[in-house]
Formats: sequence, C-alpha cells, structure tokens
Amino acid sequence: MRIALITENSQNAKNPMIEKALRDVVEPLGHTVLNFGMYAEEGSAPLTYVQNGILAAVLLNGGAADYVVTGCGTGEGAMLALNSFPGVLCGHVEDPLDAYTFAQINDGNAVAIPFALKNGWGQELNLAYTFEKLFSFGSGNGYPADRVEPEQRNKKILDAVRANNFRPFPELLDGIDRDLVRGALAGERFDELFFPNATDEAVVAKVRELRA
Repeated sequence: MRIALITENSQNAKNPMIEKALRDVVEPLGHTVLNFGMYAEEGSAPLTYVQNGILAAVLLNGGAADYVVTGCGTGEGAMLALNSFPGVLCGHVEDPLDAYTFAQINDGNAVAIPFALKNGWGQELNLAYTFEKLFSFGSGNGYPADRVEPEQRNKKILDAVRANNFRPFPELLDGIDRDLVRGALAGERFDELFFPNATDEAVVAKVRELRA
C-alpha cells in the first residue's frame, strides 16, 4: 500500500517527526510512504488545510496513493476538507483507539490528525502507537465482535449514499479556484511522486491541464 503524508502550513516543522513515526511503523509491514510535504525547510510550498483536501483527493482518485495521512492544528479542518471530495473517506483520529475503531468500523482511506492540539511530550509515541493500530490489523473487519455484520452493512450503505451525492472526479476540479488547486499541487516533490504512481489517466490529464 502506498501511504501519502501531507502536512499543512501551521505544522510543517513537524513533518520530519511525523514521517519518521509513520515509516518506522508501516515500512516493516511492506507499505511505502510518499511524503508530499509540506516540508520543514524554509521556502517549502505552503499548504492550507483546504489544499490538503484537494491534494489528497487528487492522489486517491488518481491512484497515486492508496491511503492519506494528513492533519492540521486540530485535525478538524483537514478532515472536513478531505471529506468534501468523492473517493475520500477521512476520519478524525487523535489516538490509537480512534485509529483502530476507524479502520475496523469505518474502513476509510484517510485520517486527519490534530498535530498541535493537546500534543506535547510523547507526541511521537502517540503517533507511532496510532499508526500501529491504524495499519497493523487490516480494515473493515467490524468491531466489536457482536456488531461485525451490522457495521459492515452500514459501511456499504454509506458508500452508496456518498456515491449518489458526489459529482464524478475529476470534473469537479474545474469549479474550484485554479490558483488554489495549483497551489495544492505545487509541492517540490509532487511530479516525482504523483506521475509515476498515478493510474487514472483522466485524473492525470486533468492535473496536467490545470498545471499548464
């Protein structure tokens, strides 16, 4: 599985710490981490939490990533932004219990983490434990044991409702401010991480058009 990491402008200094915690957990499981920034270095292309949503939607709908780990100061803005798009089901995850229950019950493909709120000493440990619960036990298995069937049934219902309520991607990108989209795709390593991995030609073509 290709897991994309996206951090936003208020938390970019923590990007290396988040990346290390994520890699330490998921790479031994056979997963790959693609760090789309924004990076801690001065001058890194800025990302707002709204642009996190745009970038995450492009990566997931384009097939360049299978999962997105993102967030902002509180995690709330990033979650709302990601869930504004089809093909993205993002949970707000603060701790290992959130991570495990979201993976098993809601079976999403993205998480938004509060990288500032209530985080101080031990943040890197909480992240490591959270990533373990998120990625080490599969997903969509249902929880608790006596609720497996209804929880799996509810997830299928949710997927059907969302499919009905969203316009097809990528045509909806045409309705978003072009500078906002371009800024979301302006990261230093976007080209080298997106184009070799993307599998949806319609999304790739739209990205090329928007960035022309």
